[in-house]
Amino acid sequence: MRHRMAGRSLGRDKDHRRALFRNLITELLRHERIETTEAKAKAIRADAEKMITLAKRGDIHARRLAARTITDPDVTKKLFEKLGPRYKERAGGYTRLFKVGPRLGDAAPVVIMELVDRES
Repeated sequence: MRHRMAGRSLGRDKDHRRALFRNLITELLRHERIETTEAKAKAIRADAEKMITLAKRGDIHARRLAARTITDPDVTKKLFEKLGPRYKERAGGYTRLFKVGPRLGDAAPVVIMELVDRES
């Protein structure tokens, strides 16, 4: 029974899932837009928004907490210098999902996940 089991396992063990989520969050913040499956996007959405909330705080402790998740120091720098100030006035809801359709190989639903108010 799955009683009181939070989160999505995505058919992976804990270490593989943690690495996958860290990589997806890092790439989302680097490119501000990624294409992935709907399940993966929904699984990382809350964590990605927490990274932006930490960047809005901007203190050294928030920077260290974000660096635990983000795998690239350049992306951490971008998060705190560009993305944090960009969303300073926004209360939440920093990401959006666009459904693309089924993937050709296995018909998994694919979405484009992007940060709102993107600068093109």
